[in-house]
Parts: sequence; structure tokens; C-alpha cells
Amino acid sequence: MITTFQTIVRLGSFHKAAEALKYSQPTITFHIQKLESDLGVKLLERGKKLKLTQAGKMFYERADQLLREYDLLNHMMDHLALGESGSIRIGVSEPTASNRLPAILSSFVASHPKVKLSVKVGDSRQLSSMIMEEELDFALCTSPETILETSFQPLLSEQMALLIHDTHPLAAKTVVYLADLKGENFLFTPPNCPIRIKIEQALFEHIGSFYQGIELSSIASHKYYVQANLGITLAPLVAISPPLPGTMIKMIADLHMGPVIGILRKRSMKASLAADKLIDHIAEVLYPAKDRQMMF
Repeated sequence: MITTFQTIVRLGSFHKAAEALKYSQPTITFHIQKLESDLGVKLLERGKKLKLTQAGKMFYERADQLLREYDLLNHMMDHLALGESGSIRIGVSEPTASNRLPAILSSFVASHPKVKLSVKVGDSRQLSSMIMEEELDFALCTSPETILETSFQPLLSEQMALLIHDTHPLAAKTVVYLADLKGENFLFTPPNCPIRIKIEQALFEHIGSFYQGIELSSIASHKYYVQANLGITLAPLVAISPPLPGTMIKMIADLHMGPVIGILRKRSMKASLAADKLIDHIAEVLYPAKDRQMMF
């Protein structure tokens, strides 16, 4: 309708505008009547010669800008509908937040530069609570406690390993078993951490009681405390690789467990197309389609 109005003003008549735009004259008349009705003002004075009203003059001066803004808005809506723009709120737990997600997001942003991302780092309980409050679109984390309102899509199982100081007696052993860790000074994450829960279960089954040294809130910090010879740690391999100078990674021959990493969502919350695209991208990177039939 704005284009119709501009054409009438430029050519000086409804008839010439109809010919130029290839519309019938009743259609041209309807466009102007609708535009004036929507704006609530009269734009044209009809007579032997068309004249712009004061409102018509003001509108004509802004018409080009309005069309540019409308085209831009349409373009933005098209991108949003196709999942090429919008915003995504992601929750993520360590060590994935530091060791996996940056590379995943880098490849996603390269192909979706108009999507805005917000990343919140926390443990699975914190992220689960944020999911329930709809503060996040989804979370990439360890499996939380079962909640009927959420769904969890497993993607990978963390491979666990032992990190020790290179002067530790176990450094000389070719093969290390859980039983060899009896009496050791362990570094742990907080009690509610899924990684710690898994480790404690394995240790209790193989060595009974064990000694807890320093408790650290972040699994990513463990390698620095081992480097300072403040204890040993059982941690996801991705969190301690590559080992810092003065430390050594040892695989545990009879340790076959690890926390499961996956996508946590609220069942009743419909994610945007952009969020769905990112979830598919994460799943393909962590859990390629060719491997999916072999896991879980």
C-alpha cells in the first residue's frame, strides 16, 4: 500500500499508478482507502488535480524509510522462521563447558552468524532447576535426578582416568587398578556432583573407605592441585588432558564407568528452530549418526 501511495504521488493520478503497477483502478483506490483507514488520517485530496494533505506530505517524506524498515523486518522474520537468527540460552556443565562446547559453538556460529548465544555454566542440579524455570532453552550436562517434566537425551559416556604427580609411587606402575588407590589422598568435587557420586561408588566397591583431601568446586581446577602435589584425582579424561608439566595420566584397568553427558530439556517447552538446529549440531558432533545405533 505504501508503494501504491508513492506511485500515485510520483505520477500524479490513480489511473497512471494503476498502469505502472499493473493493478486495476479499483485496487489502487482500495489500497489508498485502506492506508488512510489504518493511519486514521487523510493523505490525498481528490479533485481535478491530486493534492497531498499535510499528513500526506509528512507520510510521503518518510515512505522510503518505512519501506526499508519493513523489508528489513520481513528479512529478519524470514531468518527467524528458518532458524537462521534468534537467541539461544544454553546451560552446560564442566568439563564440557571448557573442553568441548567452545569448538562446537565455533562451527555452529560460522554457519549461523545471526544467532545470539548465551551460555550459563553450572552443575546438573543447577541447570535442571533453570530448565524447570524456563531460564534455559536446553542444557548439555550430566544426567540429573529423574524429573517427569524433563527429558534427557544421552550422547556420550565420559572416559575416566587417574591424574597423579609424576613423583607419585604409582607413576612407575605399568598397569593401575582401583585397589592400588587404597590409602590415597583424593581431590573431590562437591558431594552433589554426578562425577563424584560415580567415583565414590567405584572406590567404595573396590577399596572400602577412602580419604578425601581438598574439595574443589570445579573439576577443571583439579589438574593444578595435582601439579602442586596436593593429592590425586579420578576425573574425566577430557578435563585433565593434556597433563600439565609435573603430572601424569594413568588409565585404570578396572574402571569402566563414567557419567553420561546429554541434552536436558523441559518437555512442555517448545524450543525455537535455531535451538533445535544447535541441539542437532551438538548431537552430531558428540554422537555421530553412524555411531548412534551402537550406544545405550
